[in-house]
Amino acid sequence: MERDRAENVTTRLAQVRERIAQACRDADRDPASVRLIAVSKTFGPEEIAPAIAAGQRLFGENRVQESKAKWPSLRATHPALELHLIGPLQSNKVREALTLFDVIHTLDRPSLALALARELRRADSGPPPRLLVQVNTGEEPQKAGVAPHEVDGFLAECRDTHGLAIEGLMCIPPADEPAAPHFALLAKIARRNGLETLSMGMSGDYEAAIALGATYVRVGSAIFGGR
Repeated sequence: MERDRAENVTTRLAQVRERIAQACRDADRDPASVRLIAVSKTFGPEEIAPAIAAGQRLFGENRVQESKAKWPSLRATHPALELHLIGPLQSNKVREALTLFDVIHTLDRPSLALALARELRRADSGPPPRLLVQVNTGEEPQKAGVAPHEVDGFLAECRDTHGLAIEGLMCIPPADEPAAPHFALLAKIARRNGLETLSMGMSGDYEAAIALGATYVRVGSAIFGGR
């Protein structure tokens, strides 16, 4: 059973990689310009190991506490792994997040920008995580993220007030709407602000995201199966 599960992960990962490569060809893009984040939230080390063995190096997690429990040992064995926080970050978890993650995709409010800036000044140890701003492209009240019309001002606040270097933008389109217009909106905001990193596209829509400029795609169930 364990071997079958490992083979399934390896097979699905290869299929996702091939679909990403094909989407890049269709969009006349260099496949190296799109990086795959394998979303491993809720999966344990035994389910992640086959993906690592198959050469996957970027992984995404939703929660600081879950990541703290499983990733230090994995990274001790595989130091080239890169860990991305793609779920919400509470201000009181910032210190732990800075020690765990290489990239934080979910900077979404002034209070979190302030907490990150304070902790980065205090820590002053090693390179800081790369930061992306989460944009609520659908302006859904139940969803985190900066409203599209507020992104320019928020980016300026992050840079000028808090001294944070923002690498790019991230979005999660509304589940009940076509994703492509939201990806196009995110790409437009990024271009306006001179940002080249776009984290967009998940298991059901990453090919559309690639066509519209995604540089990170976040794929979980298409690799690891249902949760």
